[in-house]
Amino acid sequence: MAKQSVKKVVLAYSGGLDTSVIVPWLIENYQCEVICYTADVGQAEELSGLPEKAKVSGASKLIVEDLREEFAEHYLFPLIRSGAIYERKYLLGTSVARPLIAKRQVEIAEAEGADAVAHGCTGKGNDQVRFELAYTALNPRLKIIAPWREWSITSREDALNYLKSHHLPLPTKNPSLYSRDRNLWHISHEGGPLEDANTPPSDDLLMLSVPLEKAPDQSEEITIGFEKGNPVSLDGKSYSPAKLVEALNILGGKHAIGQVDLVENRLVGMKSRGVYETPGGTILSVAHKELESITLDRDTLHYKELVAQRYAELVYFGVWFAPLRRALDAFFLETQEPVTGSIKVKLYKGNVIIAGRKSPNSLYREEFATFGHSAVYDHTDAAGFIRLFGLPLKVQAMMEAGSADVKPIPPTEIQRD
Repeated sequence: MAKQSVKKVVLAYSGGLDTSVIVPWLIENYQCEVICYTADVGQAEELSGLPEKAKVSGASKLIVEDLREEFAEHYLFPLIRSGAIYERKYLLGTSVARPLIAKRQVEIAEAEGADAVAHGCTGKGNDQVRFELAYTALNPRLKIIAPWREWSITSREDALNYLKSHHLPLPTKNPSLYSRDRNLWHISHEGGPLEDANTPPSDDLLMLSVPLEKAPDQSEEITIGFEKGNPVSLDGKSYSPAKLVEALNILGGKHAIGQVDLVENRLVGMKSRGVYETPGGTILSVAHKELESITLDRDTLHYKELVAQRYAELVYFGVWFAPLRRALDAFFLETQEPVTGSIKVKLYKGNVIIAGRKSPNSLYREEFATFGHSAVYDHTDAAGFIRLFGLPLKVQAMMEAGSADVKPIPPTEIQRD
């Protein structure tokens, strides 16, 4: 018996065990047509064989779209411009991909006349929130189906038994010890041996980068060009957004760049441990921050760092389509007007080392920064500045010494200071 009147569902489809089970489960429990949707945001080999898998599972069709350039330009580059890093380590690789996938899923549901959308996220993680908040923000009329919160399947063995009982093919390759999410920006590794936070990750876990000990003994120097905060070139050669990230992933992975072992605070209220590889993103984030150091004034730079933390939370919490995120993007765009130039870095055994900074909008001037004579800075001016800047400390100290010792400051002395 159908749980609810649903005619057609668009499922976010990966082709893994979970979504292979979800397709027949939806048909059985909702008596509906299932359209599978896969967004190519850089999963690489994970996309192979999907049409056959979807058809065998019972889907009426599979729609696959290459969204790598849109992902890089409209999601990753805003992230770079913001400088957002969640809990000082996580470059938000999984978080920032979900709103794009959900957006296209909703648009396809509307184009196909579907009345529901579904995802394969578990009831314990962050992704269920990210997908469903995006669905709600973009089309609240669509019914949302989250099988992991409805069915009785609780393990991989349960899922395999479900496929067997429905005479459906089983996965052909052995499952990994880890739960992984891969896209153009990163790959995440969770579960398995990593659930013991006191155990270091094994070398065979890494997929986008080499272990630190196997990185080259010779450093490699590259130059990244930026225009208004957006990375546009590598060693003087222009690249599209996605191609630039791909090229830097290869370079960074070669030198063990961007490996992060993190215990993070999930939105749903628990801590989880994950290992992230973000080679190209780490290089871009370091280079962009360094270019800002010479092109942004002090107050803008300092305030931007405060706002970036809030932006990271918005992305991590799945509220990409909230008014505040759009408003902050407008702020970041304004701050990036002068952020044009190039940054030279050395890649060496997990480190991104700054080797040079250049910008036509640089606020750094050697003639101003020198300890010698400068036409724009008189050393004797510092005395009055320090007295005024330290006046609150002076008054506080006098008050703490006792009111009997506090004497009015003569007007002439005030004017002199």
